[in-house]
Amino acid sequence: MRDFLRLLCSAALAFACFLPASAQSTQPSRGAAVVDSMPRMKRIDQAVISPDGTQVAYVIGGELSVVPSDGGTPRSISVEGKLPVRDVAWSKDSKQIAFVADLAGDVPAAQIFTSATDGTAPVKRADVKGYAATPSFSPDGSRIALLFSKDMPRVAGPVEPMTPLSGEIGDEIYEQRLTTIDLATNTLSQVSPADVYVYEYEWMPDGKGWMATAAHGSGDANWYKAKLYRIDSHSGDMHEIYAPKWQIAEPHVSPDGKHVAFIEGVMSDEGVTGGDIFVIDTNGGTPRNLTPKISSSPSWLTWTSADDILFVQDIDGHSGIAKVKASAGSVQALWSGEESLGQAPDASVSLDGSNTAVIRQSASAPPEVWAGPIGKWKQLTSINANVKPAWGEMKNFHWMSGSVKVQGWLLLPKDYAPGKKYPLVVNVHGGPSGACTPRFDALMMGAESAMGYFAFCPNPRGSYGQGEAFTRANIKDFGGGDFRDIMTGVDAILKEYPVDPRRMGIRGHSYGGYMTMWAETQTNRFAAAVAGAGLSDWLSYYGVNDIDEWMIPFFGASIYDDPAVYAKSDPMHFVKNVKTPTLILVGDRDGEVPMEQSVEWWHALQTFKVPVKFVVYPNEGHVFSKLSDWRDYFVRGLDWFDEWFTKAEAKQ
Repeated sequence: MRDFLRLLCSAALAFACFLPASAQSTQPSRGAAVVDSMPRMKRIDQAVISPDGTQVAYVIGGELSVVPSDGGTPRSISVEGKLPVRDVAWSKDSKQIAFVADLAGDVPAAQIFTSATDGTAPVKRADVKGYAATPSFSPDGSRIALLFSKDMPRVAGPVEPMTPLSGEIGDEIYEQRLTTIDLATNTLSQVSPADVYVYEYEWMPDGKGWMATAAHGSGDANWYKAKLYRIDSHSGDMHEIYAPKWQIAEPHVSPDGKHVAFIEGVMSDEGVTGGDIFVIDTNGGTPRNLTPKISSSPSWLTWTSADDILFVQDIDGHSGIAKVKASAGSVQALWSGEESLGQAPDASVSLDGSNTAVIRQSASAPPEVWAGPIGKWKQLTSINANVKPAWGEMKNFHWMSGSVKVQGWLLLPKDYAPGKKYPLVVNVHGGPSGACTPRFDALMMGAESAMGYFAFCPNPRGSYGQGEAFTRANIKDFGGGDFRDIMTGVDAILKEYPVDPRRMGIRGHSYGGYMTMWAETQTNRFAAAVAGAGLSDWLSYYGVNDIDEWMIPFFGASIYDDPAVYAKSDPMHFVKNVKTPTLILVGDRDGEVPMEQSVEWWHALQTFKVPVKFVVYPNEGHVFSKLSDWRDYFVRGLDWFDEWFTKAEAKQ
């Protein structure tokens, strides 16, 4: 299930981007007033430093700019029609950039451009019908590679709205293929095999091939069993390098072309990466784990020499940068801070590693682009200079759950006064392989603080930030140790802060929605619950979701082969215990956690006379696309807590 908080604003740990004033309505509620009073920040989608370290290209709201890495006046780059731009990449000689410009319409279509850095107009290289992503120049600059799903009727990825089923259902699959554009002729050629979905890739230094992660069959489901391949960049011939036990991401080739580094770990979602760093020969063999004892979760990496790998990590709920020797496996920490780096990827590094570009943000500082040596960055943008937090102070909170040390983030109520009792809302992140981090754009938690609540986002076992053993600790134990970690965290907060135990709520989306449903079968301590895209019944879920392969690593088998391991973690098996008033929210075209899961929970709670409200958002997927729907989602959640906290307080 998607790590929802990160994915939405980083692509993925934020809950949502702040809504512009145009998305406001006149709904007369306290929740609406709070949501509409939240800061309106601009989102930075990407920041990429040139290989020579002298320039940074960044994208804000689909608009591309280039600025000197040591500061100066940015230069805007736009194409005819001012199409929104994404997925920017530099040529190795730092003289050109490539990017994707999306065309308007109900189905994906785009144009691929290159632009010289001398100020000349961008050159259109190709028109593509379908979804295109991640262009990159060949080492000699003669070709561009990109990932392309020809004629795909929707944006690629499982969080997008699924195409409704209609007519005879077969095995039609839109594979994402490695595709090249010859820059001398602007000829576009699909290269990788037609029956293989390619997820990530990188050019070999000689330009004759790529290292890539790929799988046969459905792209949404089979990412969970993707393998590492070397692919010939002319013929498309594939050679399997490694079949991992877990999930793999971030394949990067050493400058000498002899090794490929990647991250392997138990990951619940494509694009939300965490695990250990491995190295393997580009001709195959046995991989070596360079970080077997690390107490963090590497999320992105790059080579800065034939023996040095730089990586970004989630460490105890915040960001860090370190490097590891490929030959010896020795790790050296370079920087850490209680903030979040990046959108996707987490950082951008010059070829020699001496200069970097990052997007920095924290709970008190909105995102801006910074560049410079690691930890000595200079701020390059000030697009959010006048944006100030409208919430209370964020605390990095630790507690013990039995013998396990657990971490999370506690946001104090706005205008907090220690002598007063406050409500508490527990916000369970998505995943489960993910983490709450200190971001400025966590709208729901900020709004909860502005409502006068404590907002708590725990990182229980199964989360990133404490090492791979901690992330794997909820395998075959959903709703066990992870739930205990959450509740012991609540108890620790009650001991330290003035929380009214009668006015506590729980909410989450995806895995967080599942945990919300599970929690109300295990305890009646919460006065209200909000379940977004929650999973209520493992058996029916297994049969209708679009990414069933994600469950195998976590449960060891399909539900058809081992129903008992699922049953003990199944909310529906314990639904008669539920007494908590529940708001259920879901998109009707959600493929990750289909709407039917919410229908089942709503029907069961109605049957047992539990106060329940159910809202379905038309034409929305796992992550909503319409700002009006996001606003409604947030407002309804806040108003639900406000209603039931008021009733609980009145019972004194």
